[in-house]
Amino acid sequence: MTALLAGPVSPRTAGPRRGHSQCPPARPSGALTHPWFPISTCGEGCLGPTVARRFDAIADATIVGWRLCRLAAVAMWIVWAVLTARAVAGLRRRPPRSLRAPASSALLAALGISVDVEDRRADPARAGLVVANHISFLDVLALALISPAHVVAKSDVVGMPVVSSLARRFGVIAVDRGTLRGLPETVGEVAGRLHRDSSVIVFPEGTTYCGRSGGAFRPAFFQAAIDADVPVVPVKLRFVGTDGTTATAPSFIGADTPADTLRRVLRARGLAVTMVIHPPEAPGRDRRELAGRCERVVAGLPAAAESDITRSLI
Repeated sequence: MTALLAGPVSPRTAGPRRGHSQCPPARPSGALTHPWFPISTCGEGCLGPTVARRFDAIADATIVGWRLCRLAAVAMWIVWAVLTARAVAGLRRRPPRSLRAPASSALLAALGISVDVEDRRADPARAGLVVANHISFLDVLALALISPAHVVAKSDVVGMPVVSSLARRFGVIAVDRGTLRGLPETVGEVAGRLHRDSSVIVFPEGTTYCGRSGGAFRPAFFQAAIDADVPVVPVKLRFVGTDGTTATAPSFIGADTPADTLRRVLRARGLAVTMVIHPPEAPGRDRRELAGRCERVVAGLPAAAESDITRSLI
């Protein structure tokens, strides 16, 4: 594997992609732990008045209460299904059937989120590296509907209460973005899974944005696709409201905790997540070129356009 690390980069790396500057400037929270630490430009200002407004108290409480009941019922069903599947698998001496897609579908439905998928692939069953823009921890549920792949996520998010239990169920591969020491090993683990004809989902922006803005695709994990010689499937994720515009309620930004995001989603009406699955991109030989190519596809930029961002060297 070629070296993943190099010298310092321009601070513009953390900025939004071209054509994605609709968000008000936000102050990064927390201190940088290394020069390549991914920082989102999104903060509380991205939520806007439509998210912050107070709904009618009785109607709001009714919707939230109903959705919480549905979530509890789905959680109980998932536990029962997992235990039953393991028991049946033990008797039949074969692995349990994957529950990720039906569990994800049930959880999103319980939250009142509908799903709209546009699949432009010729062969949806082909394994590869799936890369998508990152908005929320709910992204994992949405992507589980289109691929039973393992997911690479930040170790601090994986360790959060509630999220940690879901992460274990969904086979999340933790990466510590606070240090570069373990990055080559994690990239190697991803390449190994791709070699074994398994798909892996990566969010190459390295952090979450509100959905109206996005960050540069960092090249490190694209090296895994090159080493395994597998295609890369770019996916565009977007949460929308009843009027069809981008909804920021599901975003996980600024000082948000999972409870903050969940609280906004529980109160929201008519949320939907749309996914556009683009045709696979050939891995090529240069991870930076591959990252830029996939970034342009997800951002909806012409294939021949050059990014105006100084790209991270990892």
